[in-house]
Amino acid sequence: MFENFWGNRPIVEAIQRMIAGERIPQTLLFAGPEGLGKATLVRRMAAALLGRPERIEQDDLSLPDNQARLTEREKLPADKRNEEPLVFASHPDFLTFPPDGPLRQISIAQVRWLKQQASLAPSRGTRRVFLVDQVDRANEQAANSLLKVLEEPPPYLIIVMTAQNAFDLLRTIRSRAVPFHFTSLPDADMRAFLAARGLDHPERRLALAAGCPGAAVSMDFEVYDARRAAMLALVETAAGAAPLDAWLKHSESIGRSKNEKLEALLQILYLLLRDILCLREGAGPVRNRDIEPRLAALAARVSFDWLRHAARQTDELVQLTRRNIQKTIALDALIVSLRGR
Repeated sequence: MFENFWGNRPIVEAIQRMIAGERIPQTLLFAGPEGLGKATLVRRMAAALLGRPERIEQDDLSLPDNQARLTEREKLPADKRNEEPLVFASHPDFLTFPPDGPLRQISIAQVRWLKQQASLAPSRGTRRVFLVDQVDRANEQAANSLLKVLEEPPPYLIIVMTAQNAFDLLRTIRSRAVPFHFTSLPDADMRAFLAARGLDHPERRLALAAGCPGAAVSMDFEVYDARRAAMLALVETAAGAAPLDAWLKHSESIGRSKNEKLEALLQILYLLLRDILCLREGAGPVRNRDIEPRLAALAARVSFDWLRHAARQTDELVQLTRRNIQKTIALDALIVSLRGR
C-alpha cells in the first residue's frame, strides 16, 4: 500500500514500522505544503490497519463526485450545513472531516459529530481512524472542542490531522500530537513522477508545482493563466507600471464571478512576488518562466521594502479570507496601499 507513494520516504517508513510493531500514537499531525499527499498517506495507513482499501479510497477528496459534493455544500446556508455536518465515511471505521462551506472551515458542528462518533466502538476489528483534513482551518470554537477529544481519546481511536502550517494550530493541539513534517520533492523525483503519470507540459508543471505532486496533477493551465493575468495586472498597477484601467477590467470580472476564490488568487500573487524577488536579488530561477520579461521589468522597478510590504499585506488578506470579506474591495485596497510606496 505504500510502495507507490511519492516522496517523504522517511515518514512512510516510520509509519510502516509503527504499524508493524503495533505502536501507533493515538494522535498524529502531518504538516507541510498542500499537494504532498498527506491525506493520501493517512488513507494508506488506515487501509493497512482496517482493510478494504477500495472503500477507503472512495473518500479521496480530489475525486469528481466528492468535489461536486463540496461545491454543492458551498451553496447551502450555514444552519443547513450545521444540521448535516460534512463527513466522508465510505468505510464504517474510517471517517474524514474536511473543511466545509464557502469559507472552507472545520466547523464546531463537525467536531461535535466527531466527538459523538469517537464514543462508538469499531464495527469490525480493533481500531477506528479519523482524518481531520486541514485542521489549521478549524475555527476557534471547533479547535477548542477538538482539543477535548485529543486529551482523552478512547483506546481504539487514532486521529490523524493534516495542516499546511503546524504553527497555525493551538499550541495545546500541537503538544498532543506526534508531528511529521512533509517536505517538497526534489526536481529529479518530480520529473520521475511526471513521467510516470504521462502528464502534458511536464517542465511547466515542474516549475509551478514547487515539488508538490498533487499540485502538478491538478493544475489547470487555463484557469491558472486567467488568474495569473489578473494578479500580474494587480502587481503592475500597484507598482505604478500600469494605469488603473489595466486592473479595472480584471476587478470587474472577479467581482462578477461567484465561483472565484480570493484565496486561490492570493496564492498566485505570492508566487509572482516570489519570482520578482528572485529576479531582483538573483536568488534563483523563476517559476513563471513564460512571463519572465514582464517580471524582470517589475524587479527593476520595485524595492525590497516594497516587496516585503506587499507580502505582509497579502498575509493579512489570507487571514481575512476565513471571514466573509468582499474580494474586489480587498484587492483594490491592496493596490492603494502599495501604489503610494
